[in-house]
Amino acid sequence: MSKARLNGKVAIITGAASGIGEATARLFVENGAFVVIADVQDELGHQVVESIGAEKASYRHCDVRDEKQVEEIVAYTMDKYGGLDIMFSNAGVIGAIHGILELDMEAFDNTMAINVRGVALTMKYAARAMVAKQIRGSIICTASVAACIGGSGPHAYTTSKHAVVGLVRSVCSELGEYGIRVNSISPFGVATPLACSLGDISGMHA
Repeated sequence: MSKARLNGKVAIITGAASGIGEATARLFVENGAFVVIADVQDELGHQVVESIGAEKASYRHCDVRDEKQVEEIVAYTMDKYGGLDIMFSNAGVIGAIHGILELDMEAFDNTMAINVRGVALTMKYAARAMVAKQIRGSIICTASVAACIGGSGPHAYTTSKHAVVGLVRSVCSELGEYGIRVNSISPFGVATPLACSLGDISGMHA
């Protein structure tokens, strides 16, 4: 298989300082892409860039709950590379594990803010940039098997991943007019740092 399938393409990957996002960043670069790693784990993010090479990757702090930060990372990417071909909206949390009888609504809201609001914001600003530049790009979102099978994740996480799938289905019908593809992936359990620290709501990585 050719290792230049993404030759010259520009990608933003949220939650790319570890786990699925980090592995994707490395694979994209192997296939010829320039990658902007977006995360809140600054030290890990810089380490990933150092190991990949600063000529092919760069790191920017981005909390996907914050609209201004999402807008800024897209603007940074457009200024640095002149375009945006791929947005991989991967940042997410499993969140606190509570039964419905003890559901912590603050934790629930935080999970929804990261996993759903964050996806919507990355879609919004990536799509704006692609439409403005007439780029027939790709927006990819990390959902989960929890969006298909009940009981495979905490309630807030499961709810958020159902919402991601619904958002993808809704947005793809709009952006198809511009030649922008919108898809989600729904992996089963992957032994990422996030999955291995169930209950931690401080990290923003998948």
